[in-house]
Amino acid sequence: MDNMTVRLVLGLGLTVVLLGAALSRARYLYRVAMTGQPALAREDQPKKFVVAQLEEVLGQRKLLKWTIPGLAHFLAFWGFLVLGLTIIEAYGALFVADFHVPVIGTWPIVGFAEDLFGLLVLVAVIMFTAIRIKNNPGRQGRSSRFYGSHLGAAWLVLFMIFNVVWTLFLYRGAQINTGVFPFKSGAFVSEWTAGLLEPLGTSTNETLETVGILLQIGVVLVFLLIVLYSKHAHIFLAPLNVSFARKPNALGALKPMQVGGKPVNFEDIDELDENASLGVGKIEDFTWKGFLDFGTCTECGRCQSQCPAWNTEKPLSPKLLIMNLRDHAFAKAPYLLAESNPTYLASHGGSTPAAPIDIAALPQSAQDALERPLVGPSETDPHGFSFAGGVIDPDILWSCTTCGACVEQCPVDIEHVDHIVDMRRYQVLMESTFPTELSGLFKNLENKGNPWGMNASDRLAWAADLDFEVKVIGSDVESAEEVDYLFWVGCAGAYEDRAKKTTQAVAELLNIAGVDFAVLGDGETCSGDSARRSGNEFLFQMLAMQNVETLNEVKAKKIVVTCAHCFNTLANEYPQLGGMYEVVHHSQLLDTLVAEGRLTPVNPIDESVTYHDPCYLGRHNKIYSPPRSLVNAVPGIEVKEMERNRDRGFCCGAGGARMWMEETLGTRVNTNRTEEAIATGADTIAIACPFCRVMISDGVAAVQSDKEQADQVKVVDVSQLLLESIKPRA
Repeated sequence: MDNMTVRLVLGLGLTVVLLGAALSRARYLYRVAMTGQPALAREDQPKKFVVAQLEEVLGQRKLLKWTIPGLAHFLAFWGFLVLGLTIIEAYGALFVADFHVPVIGTWPIVGFAEDLFGLLVLVAVIMFTAIRIKNNPGRQGRSSRFYGSHLGAAWLVLFMIFNVVWTLFLYRGAQINTGVFPFKSGAFVSEWTAGLLEPLGTSTNETLETVGILLQIGVVLVFLLIVLYSKHAHIFLAPLNVSFARKPNALGALKPMQVGGKPVNFEDIDELDENASLGVGKIEDFTWKGFLDFGTCTECGRCQSQCPAWNTEKPLSPKLLIMNLRDHAFAKAPYLLAESNPTYLASHGGSTPAAPIDIAALPQSAQDALERPLVGPSETDPHGFSFAGGVIDPDILWSCTTCGACVEQCPVDIEHVDHIVDMRRYQVLMESTFPTELSGLFKNLENKGNPWGMNASDRLAWAADLDFEVKVIGSDVESAEEVDYLFWVGCAGAYEDRAKKTTQAVAELLNIAGVDFAVLGDGETCSGDSARRSGNEFLFQMLAMQNVETLNEVKAKKIVVTCAHCFNTLANEYPQLGGMYEVVHHSQLLDTLVAEGRLTPVNPIDESVTYHDPCYLGRHNKIYSPPRSLVNAVPGIEVKEMERNRDRGFCCGAGGARMWMEETLGTRVNTNRTEEAIATGADTIAIACPFCRVMISDGVAAVQSDKEQADQVKVVDVSQLLLESIKPRA
């Protein structure tokens, strides 16, 4: 049997067996994902699909935010795209000895590109190897972003990539020596390999060519199987995941709570099926996009490295959370795919099981998974050995500040925050299980319309010390149409002593600039941010609908807010409930007024200032420049940036309703951030959110407890710095 016959028979045989196994696995993964619930507005975004492929897949935009790892991935990704031509050439050589790709298959530039990118893939392998050695969790522990990742699979894949490249150059070098290589020049690495193999003679090179082609095909097919059975399935799933990801300006709004692919409106709660799950209480309650997220995780640990909870020794790692959900989904998959499973039937157009599922007939892993709660305490014996408690421990679930660092850093657009809040929703609404401190928050919000339980009649107390009258809609003006802006004060701005100073400063600046504004007074109630992010969607909708009704009634169009959380809620989440407004943060409006010359800072402030990015202004809405512009506009100020700033800014610890919960695990998030701010040597920490002000101020008091109040680093809002530079000094 000659070489051509051998390579054809073995090559096609390998392809049938291994490709068949790969297709079977791919079908299995698809079936598992499709057991998830319908997802809101995922398919109807063709333009976003194209943009996502160009920017995030081909352009590797998010990966390149980390220069060295991003470059390594860029080289590997584009290397395999170009080397796709060589796989075609290998298969063609099974049938035709001197096969070449039609039209371009003999161009020297193509041969050069194939060899160049093959070489660059080897460079990428070396870079990945160095990165993994440097970040070895065995040495670095929790500080390694690979802590908890499946490292064996990663090393195996690097080995397989190496095998793809050397087998490629083996058969190409042999082809040159047997005279069937399609490129007369350009393929410089293949030519170098040919020089090494030439002394072996033509007969040996013919054999090596056949062996190399078969090894190349076999390695590629085995690699494909390894990919589909490991975390590296992201190679195929990532382009889908980034295409179906929510594509707002930034993180913005939370995903509405849904049942059956439709948003839940609590005014129509009676229309829901009595068995409907509010939130996510078991793995099959996640949408198919959730399942796609689980399968797409690359275990790269970028999310983990940026997470404020993980960085302060808490049990929450966004990466490990997704990995645990993925493992649980696969463990439960035999049950999910059983044709008599009601969830499976519902996702395939049926409603009534044909027969009860024989649980005993399922694999033991599926039986164990059926008994395991999605959220529940981890169980350990007296010796510290873990048993199967909940998939997600409550301490993990409630450690999240919803800062969005995980989503921002994830190169494949996994939506960690949505999944965490969905699980919180089930715990609050279905199980009534949540941290005890939230009971007081919910009670105050429901009865008093603010987290502190203060009286609505005190909402205007902040204006008492101003030397001008603040207009109130309903008494001084009939509607918001009569003024330039409705000033949304917010609960903190009305009741919290430190935040009141921001409210007063903004009001004074607007008055100086001649901006006509009015407030709602006691007609304003909490925006509902903390209620929603703590999982109490019912309470959020109650508060939000009341506010939307009020805002629509007074014909509000343009709203300015000082709270980053209120800003995000009014701008991005109220549209879900019929509230469409033009919402600006006070730093944006003040920056515009300075640029227009309506506010002119003249008094120098000889201080150094570091600015802290609020998560809900920065990552959630990509507003980074206006607050910094205000600080820089003040003469005399020296700006000192913290190392973690802008999209990598570190959370103050207040988001996700953590403002109202005790922090008993690990070290305090606000202390971590405050220490970084103080380490810059700045005299003042500038903020642009009342939540941040409370947390950073408390952090300064804790870190500098041995200093007198006058010697401590100051914490002020950017509006206060601007006002100090504008108002005449006594």
